[in-house]
Amino acid sequence: MAHEDGTPGPDGKVEQLDALVIGAGPAGLMAAEELARAGREVAVVEAKPSAARKFLMAGKSGLNLTKDEPFERFVAAYGEAAEWLRPMLEEMGPQAVKRWAEGLGQELFTGSSGRVFPEVMKASPLVRAWLGRIPATLRLGWRWTGWTGEAWRFETSEGQSLLAPRVVVLVLGGASWRRLGSDGAWAAWMAEKGIEIAPFKPANMGFVVDWSDHMRPHFGAPVKAIRLIAGEKSVRGEAVVSSRGIEGGGVYAVSAAVRDGAELALDLTPDLSEGEVAARLAKKPRKQTLSRYLGKALGLDPVKRALLQEWGRPLPEGQELARLIKRLPVRHQGPRPMDEAISTAGGIPRAEVDEALMLRKLPGVFVAGEMLDWEAPTGGYLITGCLATGRWAGRHAARWTP
Repeated sequence: MAHEDGTPGPDGKVEQLDALVIGAGPAGLMAAEELARAGREVAVVEAKPSAARKFLMAGKSGLNLTKDEPFERFVAAYGEAAEWLRPMLEEMGPQAVKRWAEGLGQELFTGSSGRVFPEVMKASPLVRAWLGRIPATLRLGWRWTGWTGEAWRFETSEGQSLLAPRVVVLVLGGASWRRLGSDGAWAAWMAEKGIEIAPFKPANMGFVVDWSDHMRPHFGAPVKAIRLIAGEKSVRGEAVVSSRGIEGGGVYAVSAAVRDGAELALDLTPDLSEGEVAARLAKKPRKQTLSRYLGKALGLDPVKRALLQEWGRPLPEGQELARLIKRLPVRHQGPRPMDEAISTAGGIPRAEVDEALMLRKLPGVFVAGEMLDWEAPTGGYLITGCLATGRWAGRHAARWTP
């Protein structure tokens, strides 16, 4: 992808373009590639000084591209949006994502949980290869600020620029991680055009906990081999105790249900039934402390024992203690701030776009990625959803003529 420095369109002068993609995240780059493949002349504008910043940040802890599992189980992870996204995921699901990454020279491996990663465990080699493959121009430091008349208005390092594209794909992200470019500011400009916006809500986030002092030694500690329960949602996973609260992959997997009102609880011994826990508790020697016995008989490590005390004291005995260990209520003060969330729910709802992801009230303007009102857990679903909607919007935008 060729970079363009400077501002081709000076203040007051409108530059004519064929196809414009606003936002250079994974959905935007996928849309740009589809437009270019169809023969459209594509310009990609990005507000930040470099492309794919959130994608690159995700890759720092291991780039989980997708989840290799039966398709129906995969689609079900998208919850209420599963029916809407199904045709897009049928075209760009787990197997297609794997082929796409391999086509960019990335060797992949699949973990025991089905999560798919590049062998190098980071995003930068993939992004470099991808940018080099897309025949489009990339204008960095261009922030979209709405419209002037019919022209699309941008603030750049050299002042204001106005663009008049024949077709546009909007991929500006949700409303979390502002420093990486997703600030949700676009919602106000969409609303000015009469487009309904579903309120933003944090997704894949941790929860605030006002810990007592005895938890301080455990800040940063992982809570392994637990089951997290939120209403009808139950997942086996891990969590992390932080100074701010409780977070981690297992928490993110149930965070939407908790955010929407379900109570969160932890099963500290997911491999034992309540009856088995009670039977082991009944064998505790009189002279042995309960804390030591919980570690020896039930395998509860120090952080699990600390959590049991934090949310369960005064601890009951017998069957009641077994029940508490199997369903320990998590007392929290609500989600962490939205800007700390990995992703967001809300945005442009299904009713505002047609089957091609074109805005009904703005013909020739297509939308993809987290701007749309869908959410999915981490574990490969988020990135696959962005790639799938980006490809779908790009392919349909390529066919658009005013």
